[in-house]
Amino acid sequence: MSRKVLLIEDDLQMQNLITEYLREYDFTCNAFAHPKDAILELEKDSSYSIVILDLMLPDMDGFDVLKKIKNISTTPIIISSARGDIGNKIHGFDLGADDYLAKPYEPRELVLRIEHILKKTHDSKIRVGEFVIDKVNREVVLDGYTIDFTKIEFEIFIFLVENMNKISSREQIINATSLDENTKNRTVDTHISNIRNKIGDDSKEPMFIKSVWGIGYKFVS
Repeated sequence: MSRKVLLIEDDLQMQNLITEYLREYDFTCNAFAHPKDAILELEKDSSYSIVILDLMLPDMDGFDVLKKIKNISTTPIIISSARGDIGNKIHGFDLGADDYLAKPYEPRELVLRIEHILKKTHDSKIRVGEFVIDKVNREVVLDGYTIDFTKIEFEIFIFLVENMNKISSREQIINATSLDENTKNRTVDTHISNIRNKIGDDSKEPMFIKSVWGIGYKFVS
């Protein structure tokens, strides 16, 4: 299980304290005082297992940083902030934070919170044939590579996998995903074609997603 932490904290004393403490528990911790540098790092490196985010940062409010991170990454986020009132906590969770620790706190509590999230994330992964699927982080891995699915493609793929060896009509696919109810069948076909292309599935002789003439599709094991 990955134990790589990205820390966004502009208080250098707090930054050093957290970094050193996490290292004692075998975490690799890369710390950034400026949120823009941290965002660039996340864009370059997708191997981080968790982000620890302060809210009071230079040039950007922590909640804006949180929203930017959610747009580029599925990495879990723990807010670490002196803004510990209930309003800030609710707002943080509404924006997608996985946990919220109000300063001051014992570093050991942070470690426990991280380990709890990592265990939950690890347990969310399932293997289906050649695919490793992480529904919590919305990731599908094939042959060690993460497939770059769009939101809709991921939803369609998961729906077909969860209904493995069953025929799913285009209407069922539309109703089970975020597609608009007025979506045309041809749009579903286009999404399926894109999914097949990304997983290396030959449309003429597919190994995974079979076409059922006049009805729809099925994922085969």
